[in-house]
Amino acid sequence: MAGVLYLIATPIGNLEDITLRALRLLREADVVACEDTRQTRKLLARYGIARPLVSYHEHNEATRAPQLLARLQAGQSVALVSDAGTPLISDPGHRLVCQAVAAGIAVVPIPGPSALLAALAGSGLPAETFHFAGFLPAKRSERLEALGSLREERATVVLYEAPHRILETLEDLEATLGPRRVVVARELTKIHEEFLRGTAAEIRRILASRPAVRGEFTVVIEGARPEKTRAEASADLRAAVEERQRQGLSRMEAIKAVARERGLPKRSVYQLVELDERSEA
Repeated sequence: MAGVLYLIATPIGNLEDITLRALRLLREADVVACEDTRQTRKLLARYGIARPLVSYHEHNEATRAPQLLARLQAGQSVALVSDAGTPLISDPGHRLVCQAVAAGIAVVPIPGPSALLAALAGSGLPAETFHFAGFLPAKRSERLEALGSLREERATVVLYEAPHRILETLEDLEATLGPRRVVVARELTKIHEEFLRGTAAEIRRILASRPAVRGEFTVVIEGARPEKTRAEASADLRAAVEERQRQGLSRMEAIKAVARERGLPKRSVYQLVELDERSEA
């Protein structure tokens, strides 16, 4: 009879944040597969658990997954854990789960700590629907592109970021998405847990003023606001066009300039500005 693959959520900081079911299954598992055996050994020692450990991380997934699958097919139970939080959520494990499912092996998730959900719940931003973006790309051009793709996302957006990139990401966030409400959760469940609230620019100034930027960061971003009404959009564009005219441009040149700046078709700007003005006359 085949074994069972357990996906066990582990604490994201406070070692008390683990379920009784998780502890029982860790004690019963034939082997515990983990990102860093040193980190997992600390957790198991805290609860007096001694089980065989095997490393399973992004650099050895290709070779380790078939080995663990063979153990499952031989009837052993495997507990998969990440260094912190829920396996597979921006952590390794997808390859093993796919292979286990394809082989007809039971995959059982054991819910528990998640920085994503903790930050969202404590943010004060709408949590009915949300978009999880994981970690943004390290390369700035790719990061800007990823943020740009979220510009029209109405749901609250949640992402993770490393301490050495958080200032750059907040700067790019402000430039790409504008002055939205943002909440940065730092060191969740740990002694120095804090929530910073404001715009991306405001939070960046707070963090930049500190001697050092440390901790694990989860960023929660307000979703795109509902589109302006036609009347509001027209008034906004008309004001922008008139400002360009005051700067010396002709009416059509001003419309072209505003269209180019806003990324809108010239015809759309013309219709909103010119045609609506005629209807008001």
